Amino acid sequence: MGRISIFQRIFGKAKPPESGVARAEIIGGGNSFAAWSGDAYSNDIYRSAVDAIARNAAKMKGSHIIKYRNHERAEGDCRINRILQIEPNPYMSAFDMLYKLITHYYLYNNAFAYMQRDERGQLAAVFPLNPVHAEFMSDAGGVLYVRFIFSGGEETLLPYSEIIHLRRNFNGNGILGDPNDALSPALQLAHTQNEGIISAIKSGASLRGILRRTQIASPEMLKQIKDNFVKDYLDVTNNGGVAAIDSGSEYIPLDNKPYSIDEKQMQAVKDKIYNYLGVSEAIVNSSYNEDQWAAFYESTIEPLSLQLSLEFTRKLFNDRERAFGNSIMFESGRLQFTSNATKINLIREFMPMGLLTVNQALEILNLPSVENGDRRIQSLNYVDADKAEEYQLARAKAPTVLSAASGEGKGAADNE
Repeated sequence: MGRISIFQRIFGKAKPPESGVARAEIIGGGNSFAAWSGDAYSNDIYRSAVDAIARNAAKMKGSHIIKYRNHERAEGDCRINRILQIEPNPYMSAFDMLYKLITHYYLYNNAFAYMQRDERGQLAAVFPLNPVHAEFMSDAGGVLYVRFIFSGGEETLLPYSEIIHLRRNFNGNGILGDPNDALSPALQLAHTQNEGIISAIKSGASLRGILRRTQIASPEMLKQIKDNFVKDYLDVTNNGGVAAIDSGSEYIPLDNKPYSIDEKQMQAVKDKIYNYLGVSEAIVNSSYNEDQWAAFYESTIEPLSLQLSLEFTRKLFNDRERAFGNSIMFESGRLQFTSNATKINLIREFMPMGLLTVNQALEILNLPSVENGDRRIQSLNYVDADKAEEYQLARAKAPTVLSAASGEGKGAADNE
């Protein structure tokens, strides 16, 4: 039995276009994508920042949900949920898939994933793609295709409707995110700083002084005198720190002051890279407080969540399915990084209003759920708005009724 490559397993069932395809005209110039050659991932500052974003965003949970017109929400297809939450494909977990997609998103400003479907057209797997080149093409009917070329020379042609495509810095091109050229100066500065530190360290072990001979000697003798001087007096084992030379030699020390990079300059370059990626140093080194995490969540994780949700929804479901409320939601436990005091205050505020179930409150506190914990508890101090209005109207009418009743009684007594 012959071996089947991973490439064949992923794209073996992909259907080719029924008619020929031609290069598509993409608004903004250029109809192809090429992986950025800046090699930003080799820079330690850039990699640590991208890793911090990816490992936190990869905690998001993708779910198929159905929203009805009465605003009720129900869980969708359990098979889709297993793919999005546990095993999107045979080669990686859901965390790995999201981590890879988001890493590509920041490296290339374009991230691609292929949605593999079974014979019935149902979602079977999701494969993140890492092409070195992607070219957009269209057939006679105007259907858009993407021709991917990978590092091993393999290539495949896929319908764009089956491709999850995340874009960052989406401006100049009609379908692709702009490259990271704006980051090149900061990366070059960071590289120059690293090289400067290495050079400064090496310069400490370079020429320390000149041993000048006042008498004529052969080259062999000069070398021997130099080697003996270095061995006896410039070696770290020379604990005395004193050198003795005769009148035929003179040692002239050189004052080497290696250039040291200013710490503020290094921090400025680091901040440039962090600001470009939308992350703070506290998030990167995991020293953040509650407010810093909330800012990072709202500015970075939440936009990624929205982008993933919308892209998976529009590519996985057709217009009719979306009209019936089918959607994909990528959600993250925002409260998992808040302090216990904040969590308790939140539960105290929301639970009496019936906004949380018992199990939801336990989940916020990272505690296990309990039996019959999906019920909501509400304080009697809160009442439905419609019932409150009825109550207030009844109170407003009550004095009038009593007054009328009193008036009728008085008139009857006078008549008597």
